[in-house]
Amino acid sequence: MPLNEPISIIGACAEDYRWCAQLMASSEPWFTLQLNVDDCESSLRRLASELFLAHEGGQRLGLLLLQPYGLAGSPYIAAIAVVPEARGLGVGTKMLGFAEERYPQARNIFLCVSDFNTGARALYARRGYKVVGELTNYVVSGHSELVMRKNLK
Repeated sequence: MPLNEPISIIGACAEDYRWCAQLMASSEPWFTLQLNVDDCESSLRRLASELFLAHEGGQRLGLLLLQPYGLAGSPYIAAIAVVPEARGLGVGTKMLGFAEERYPQARNIFLCVSDFNTGARALYARRGYKVVGELTNYVVSGHSELVMRKNLK
């Protein structure tokens, strides 16, 4: 699926939440972490979370869930997901850039990534994120969540 138009990032509206939850529940890491559509939708609706969609020509390509005051008062990227046919086309990179620019006063931005999610880990490393901690057996036994940070200033 080549992208023919620029990717835009827009705020989600009410009907987008179920679509986002379905995308998450059918994708890694949420599939391995055993989160169903209802679990995912609940996480999207957490207090003070901001949900955004990546669009191209009106077509939804992915989601970005941000928490402005996440880890130690710094912004936190709670979730990024891209539709399978748009993976590897720069959608995740575009969403990360949006997140990093959204909070101009922030010194750091954080995220967690599952140890088995090698594609996402590689993307984050390319964007300058560094592992600063590990939460072993955090969501499911046998897997860790890696805490990653990027210094923005």
